[in-house]
Amino acid sequence: MFTTASALVQDLLTAKRDLQLNAMLKTLDRFEALIVDDISYIPQNRDETDVLFVLLSERYERRSLVITSNLPFSKWDNVFKDSMTTTAAVDRLVHHSTVLELNGESFRIQAATERNKKKKGQI
Repeated sequence: MFTTASALVQDLLTAKRDLQLNAMLKTLDRFEALIVDDISYIPQNRDETDVLFVLLSERYERRSLVITSNLPFSKWDNVFKDSMTTTAAVDRLVHHSTVLELNGESFRIQAATERNKKKKGQI
């Protein structure tokens, strides 16, 4: 299953509010792999990061989880708001995992540059 972090967090918060968080976690557990995109883009409050941490903890050592982020782990205090939760989250994520760090130019910027070059050549 693919989802953005912001959509997933909102769904988790709604489930928590409706006392259905465990049911939602069981539903998500049906997916062998859960891909969460853009975990670091939108600042989140404590309630949001708490449900995200619950999800990470529930999937730990049970199901695959893929997370994309533009922040290195050393800056994940910006995501989870306190060092203890950040350390626990990163610890669960990196244990048994493969971390891919991409340091190239953005493929979106490359595509836009190519489009602009083609447009200029057509004029």
